[in-house]
Amino acid sequence: MGKKTLDLNDALYEYLLKVSLRDTEVLKSLREETNQLEMGIMQISADQGQFMALLVKLLNARRIVEVGTFTGYSSLVMAQALPGDGQIIACDISEEWTRVAKRYWKQAGVDHKIDLRLAPALTTLDKLLADGQSESFDFAFIDADKTGQQLYYERCLMLIRSGGLIAIDNVLWGGNVVNPEDQSEDTRAIREFNEFILNDDRVDISLVPVGDGLTLARKTG
Repeated sequence: MGKKTLDLNDALYEYLLKVSLRDTEVLKSLREETNQLEMGIMQISADQGQFMALLVKLLNARRIVEVGTFTGYSSLVMAQALPGDGQIIACDISEEWTRVAKRYWKQAGVDHKIDLRLAPALTTLDKLLADGQSESFDFAFIDADKTGQQLYYERCLMLIRSGGLIAIDNVLWGGNVVNPEDQSEDTRAIREFNEFILNDDRVDISLVPVGDGLTLARKTG
């Protein structure tokens, strides 16, 4: 019926959540606590989290690498979608933010599935590759500094198996990607990455207008 994605006003977005979001108290509590932080805007939306959990199940994923963990909402929803012996390698550099994450992982009973690596993400990803873990992951989620996005993407592409999926967050950047007056380093990096992945024939792609824009890239080879 429509020729483009529907513009969601507040009322329609609330309706979307009402008829689709299967929420839990632990997820609500983590969102609420994170929203009180100065950087709370970095948290993914509840509907995006549920969408990512569905992707994990559709892939029958057992191993996930996450670049950028923050307070742990994305890793929590993905861990809940994994089987009992599933694993997430979670990369972050903030002990303060991930301390919040660890409390909620434990509360939800999924902390045994999450291996938090506090180090620069490239260090962790390169170590995984050096340890012979190429093509051993099913899913990767990239939600970290935007200037490093392409470097993270290249490592994740080596780490995931053929047919595996990479999800890259914030690719619409609050609409600033189409604002010619915004020439900040982050915005330019996102524009450059979006152009790059459009022409990357190693993956099938779809940019989904959920949250702040989520690009899905399926490894073809």
